Amino acid sequence: MGDAEVTAERGGVRRWPRTAAIAAALAVALAVTVAIAYRVLAPTEVVTPARADYPPPPTVGPGVVARLSVAPLIVDGRLRLYAAARQVRADGPVNAKAQVTPYWSYRRWPQQLVGVVADGSTVLTRWSDGRLVALDARTGRPTWRTAGPPPQSGTYAGRRTGALTVYAAPGLHTAVARDGRAVAVVEGDRGARGFDLRTGGELWRADGTCPPEGFTTRAGEYVTLDPCASPRTLRFREVTTGRVLRDWRPDGTDPELGVQPVGCAVARSACPAARTTSGGATRGWLLDGAAPLAATALDEPETWLVGDAAVRLSPDGAELTGRSARTGAELWRQSLPAAADTPVGAEPTRLIAAQPGRVHLLTPGRDLITIDPATGAQRSQFVLRTGQEKTNWAPGFVYASDGFIAVERLTEPVDPTAKDAEYYRSAETIIFGAT
Repeated sequence: MGDAEVTAERGGVRRWPRTAAIAAALAVALAVTVAIAYRVLAPTEVVTPARADYPPPPTVGPGVVARLSVAPLIVDGRLRLYAAARQVRADGPVNAKAQVTPYWSYRRWPQQLVGVVADGSTVLTRWSDGRLVALDARTGRPTWRTAGPPPQSGTYAGRRTGALTVYAAPGLHTAVARDGRAVAVVEGDRGARGFDLRTGGELWRADGTCPPEGFTTRAGEYVTLDPCASPRTLRFREVTTGRVLRDWRPDGTDPELGVQPVGCAVARSACPAARTTSGGATRGWLLDGAAPLAATALDEPETWLVGDAAVRLSPDGAELTGRSARTGAELWRQSLPAAADTPVGAEPTRLIAAQPGRVHLLTPGRDLITIDPATGAQRSQFVLRTGQEKTNWAPGFVYASDGFIAVERLTEPVDPTAKDAEYYRSAETIIFGAT
């Protein structure tokens, strides 16, 4: 009996070191796994700064420059900036024939990018946690970081190209104040805040009960329409102080007033005019004075404002007219003979974009025609394709700036609910040209 007890005790002693070793190995493995997981999944910021010279301003004649897989935002006339779910990156020069190795990039994890705007060499990024991070376009390095209001949507919505994120950043606007200061207006689900775009300093807060539907004006004002109010009223604020300048609604309008800014830069910014809607009727207004000024030349919804010209294309796409936005006087009238070749049932020539000194039209054959809005003279015309590419696509987001134009090419017929592989016309979705 004793011998049996001794044998069991000795067997237990022999097994204990082996069990301890296994436990220790498992603990080490677990610790390593946790460390690796933390390094991979922990919140992080990755800055890859520029290591090359700042690209020079481009010089290029009219024509297609490149096919790109993502939508470019031109920054400071020197760089093309792209958005992804958790990253912004830039390449250059602007007229590069393809996407090249990033000049710089900036990434956050696990936050998602919800919007980007730029003014001069300042790039402002907004993230799903409400964080605002400003980057110096010349170096790619952050210049300031601050907490902004939580965005209404905390997810990246740019799909494969990032076009919505860089061309229509929700709740993010820029403005130049009357004193020349650059300001960013950031909207949340219950109000808006103003920030000095160069320093990140908060300038003001305006709280509300509903998500604001706002835009900034070329006169340095921030305009909102409260969708919860009745009757709806446009409120004008000073962009540097948030001070209410006036509440306004056109005479004779019903309580369900609607408004659409006109002639804006990207992200509903620096808008010189607006169009109000009431009872099915639309009215145009210039916003560069002490109060909105009626502009009948902008009444029609299809009218674009470019500089001082109200530009409208006839419904059949055969004639383009420019009128003074202030007086309504006709400035010029231009026939578009290319529209006569439109096949029966095909969509006619349409006005797709505008930028200072240029109005852009797209024909059924996918010719891009660029017109001078001051004179009506044609500046350029070329087909938006490279090589023998087919032109059976529909335009999606269109962006025009610094003499360039970027057009998203979508599969016809357009189905917004389709997966990206079927929604976009090709892998290199963006056709990018100089006009």
